[in-house]
Amino acid sequence: MNKPRYTLRISNILQAKISYTANYNGRSKNKEIEYAIKRYLTDFERLHGEIDIKKDTNF
Repeated sequence: MNKPRYTLRISNILQAKISYTANYNGRSKNKEIEYAIKRYLTDFERLHGEIDIKKDTNF
């Protein structure tokens, strides 16, 4: 699957913490960030309702 790329600019401290948690969880840094984003979105939708991609964005 060809996934779009996205450049993320974060502080060195946050980068180091992501590296630590990724290593702890046996994931790459990319997969750790993806996991964190998915958890955030799940929590957001639990509080605010499901995000309707077709309605709310240009996708």
